[in-house]
Amino acid sequence: FQIRYAGAADSSVQFIFYQPIIHRWRETDFFPCSASCGGGYQLTSAECFDLRSSRVVADQYCHYYPENIKPKPKLQECNLDPCPASDGYKQIMPYDLYHPLPRWESTPWTACSSSCGGGIQSRSISCVEEDIQGHVSPVEEWKCMYTPKMPVVQPCNIFDCPKWLAQEWSPCTVTCGQGLRYRVVLCIDHRGMHTGGCSTKTKPHIKEECVVPTPCYKPKEKLPVEAKLPWYKQAQELEEGTAVSEEPSFIPEAWSTCSVTCGVGSQMRLVKCQVLLSFSQSVADLPIDECEGPKPVSQRACYSGPCSGEATEYTPEETQLLYGSLQEFDELYDWEYEGFTECSVSCGGGVQEAVVTCLNKQTREIADETLCVSSRRPPQLLKACSLDPCPPR
Repeated sequence: FQIRYAGAADSSVQFIFYQPIIHRWRETDFFPCSASCGGGYQLTSAECFDLRSSRVVADQYCHYYPENIKPKPKLQECNLDPCPASDGYKQIMPYDLYHPLPRWESTPWTACSSSCGGGIQSRSISCVEEDIQGHVSPVEEWKCMYTPKMPVVQPCNIFDCPKWLAQEWSPCTVTCGQGLRYRVVLCIDHRGMHTGGCSTKTKPHIKEECVVPTPCYKPKEKLPVEAKLPWYKQAQELEEGTAVSEEPSFIPEAWSTCSVTCGVGSQMRLVKCQVLLSFSQSVADLPIDECEGPKPVSQRACYSGPCSGEATEYTPEETQLLYGSLQEFDELYDWEYEGFTECSVSCGGGVQEAVVTCLNKQTREIADETLCVSSRRPPQLLKACSLDPCPPR
């Protein structure tokens, strides 16, 4: 275009150009259900879509156009069928008693040095021979050289560590005044899948208060209006806490202190059946049989560390009984025994020490030891090994 001034010398001309919209919001499919059975909910979100390349781009591209309004998330119930009773089974593997050739035999891999982000694990390899009766004995390595020796070191957990991903907020639970709004917060692993293992300390909150500017023509309630089921139910589950609801439910109080200052004792707590009366916003106690589902335990074992002069050796059965009962279901990480170290000697009698690792109880993956409570670390566990006398030289 061409401009020719026909007016005064201080005249100004302004041109406004409109660029065609090439990025638009697109609603996603529903996210996975928050529960596999027994009733859950799922939300949608929105993603910024490039119309030219037909691919998803960063959200900032869709913020350039004021008329490009991001759609609100939708919510629906899912997986409403009752949960079936688990029906486990054991798989029995056949065992061949006759091995004519010597073979490489390895110890189990050690725990990975890191639960994510890359680590290493190792094992020991030896050449063994098995006779017809099934007795295994070590032999010289050259007898196994007809097959390649197995690696003794390998990388492990080379994937990125999981992290929290917060989705879009839902609409406010009220149409006027003060209410609540919810969002899905997922722990996403390196494949983009919903998983466990994220730190509960850094988890973003899943609900917050919201105010709708439309005035309510009724007396304001003292408390924010809670969402009805299934929102309220799922918010309870995601926050990993227990709150009184309009359905009768078991509400456990805090655990008492351990009954002993060292060794193994017990803790007690009171478990009530309570219901929230919505019209008065008050809590009422009910008989225990009014609440459905399993009643939370009211007593558990606790361990306050070894007493002075107390032996710290336990049998595997005692250790399993003690530390199985000490596990708290509201904590994600806990100590567990994971096999034994290699025997200190090959013959003549030696010892093996149990390997204590910090485990994620949901994913069964090795976690950093700082995530487990140090005062609850299991005691040292030793057992005898290689009891056969050494052969004459």
